[in-house]
Amino acid sequence: MTSEQKELKVLAAVIERSGLYLVCRRPEHKRHGGLWEFPGGKLEEGESLKDAAVRELEEELGLKAVSIGETYLEVKDGLSPFLVCFTPVEAVGDPVLTEHSALSWVRLIDLPGLPLAPCDRKFAEYLSASQEHS
Repeated sequence: MTSEQKELKVLAAVIERSGLYLVCRRPEHKRHGGLWEFPGGKLEEGESLKDAAVRELEEELGLKAVSIGETYLEVKDGLSPFLVCFTPVEAVGDPVLTEHSALSWVRLIDLPGLPLAPCDRKFAEYLSASQEHS
């Protein structure tokens, strides 16, 4: 990141239902295309994480975000200006693919076996380690 680049926050919604986590495969033409991620997107100017969760989950998956928790972990995305905020989100509805090429509900133990985007891999490792210690 150059000194002129402003850090941009990105929401990664951690949606868990009955011990399964929602992950989505990124479209091939995008950064980290074909890799799996927790859904979300860049915050718009002046937008909160909750506002971004409501907007992004509705746009990308047709889900209604009803509550958001404290961010678990923030991960810098390499040399890009992105700071990915892995944040628990309670969302209702059944996800529908509108942007991603696939989606899956995955057990925590199976997350490391997926080809995850770099920041999402770091978060999966963090989540696995925190579960081991609880």
